[in-house]
Amino acid sequence: MADEKLTNRWLMVAAALVMQLCLGVLYSYSVFRGPLSKELGMTVKDTGYPLMASFFFFAVGMIVAGRWQDKAGPKKVAIFGGVLLAVGCFLAGVLYKTVGGLVFSYGILGGLGVGFAYVTPIATCIKWFPDMRGTITGLAVFGFGAGTLIFGPLISKMVTTSGIGNAFFAVGVIMLVGVCGSGSLFKVPPAGYKPAGWNPPTPSASTATKADWSPNEMIGNGQFWVLWLIYLFGAAAGLMIIGQAVPIGVEVAKLTPAVAAGGLGTMALLNGLGRLVHGSISDKLGRKNTLILCFAEYLVAFLILLPNSDTFTKWLVGICIVGFSYGGYLALMPSLTADYFGTKSLGHNYGYLFTAWGIAGVFGPYMIDAIKTATGAVTMAMYYISAACVAGIVLVFVSKKPEFKGA
Repeated sequence: MADEKLTNRWLMVAAALVMQLCLGVLYSYSVFRGPLSKELGMTVKDTGYPLMASFFFFAVGMIVAGRWQDKAGPKKVAIFGGVLLAVGCFLAGVLYKTVGGLVFSYGILGGLGVGFAYVTPIATCIKWFPDMRGTITGLAVFGFGAGTLIFGPLISKMVTTSGIGNAFFAVGVIMLVGVCGSGSLFKVPPAGYKPAGWNPPTPSASTATKADWSPNEMIGNGQFWVLWLIYLFGAAAGLMIIGQAVPIGVEVAKLTPAVAAGGLGTMALLNGLGRLVHGSISDKLGRKNTLILCFAEYLVAFLILLPNSDTFTKWLVGICIVGFSYGGYLALMPSLTADYFGTKSLGHNYGYLFTAWGIAGVFGPYMIDAIKTATGAVTMAMYYISAACVAGIVLVFVSKKPEFKGA
């Protein structure tokens, strides 16, 4: 096709990687927490509120942005998200001395900005690559998981040399340039676009199918809620451990906090690689089989490694398996949304599904604390999480491409 020659679809992937690396700054907020406590006397709980708010408004932004980009295209939405995120960081540089100021600036504005921008590269790349949805989605979201490897050390150095406020200002500049610049390259393929040599699979004649579902049609179908629960269990299991990796290392493996913190970079790398690997193999193994693999990986970590992590190596391998598996859900769920409900309203539809991640992000890290308080040991939480993973596997078997029973 002429349009395919004019637009190299791999340019969309390159732009998506740059954008997602920038948006991964959301996970790097923990670097600010120590300095905020030391300089301003904030409690651990106080410094956690902005991150909790950013996760929640990340999910809210996804819903609004998904609907907007399905109508206006990805470029405007991506640039708006980049500007909003940058403004949030700039304001955080001014308002960081109060918890409320950080919640408003970094949590609400920053979280919304990430949500607006995050959905655009995923929906765009899936539309350009119907022949390899899993692989490309995994590649597109790889940067978000790996962004911590870049921004964690960078922010830490900036805080040390220039102070908290100036570090927020610098991050704002990077977001403005990186997110808006990469977002300006996004465009959707022409109607009816098919990559050369690829033909879509022929649907079964015995099943009533629908190529593209509206958001209202989707949320009225039971299969959407099956996917939603699968995403909730998968995301919550990962986020519970990601947020508590250091305390688990201290309590179970008897590590010092400094040694345990040193393993987080490796976990972040495996989080990113999990998106690439699971997304890629899902194109060959199938999305459902790959989801079962993700839950099985969790079970190895939760039942065998982490409860018995009496050495640094066992602990590190355990948290890395969790990060690797967790990354898989971020690659698989957008692709499954497209597989089940089409690509016409993909941004809006995936925004609704992503609310499962939002709820997991807000409540998941606190659930493990509640279980630990109730049982007296963090290892007991592993068994509760394992039960949720088994339920997730059962739901995967129940999940299937929905039949359309409308007019």
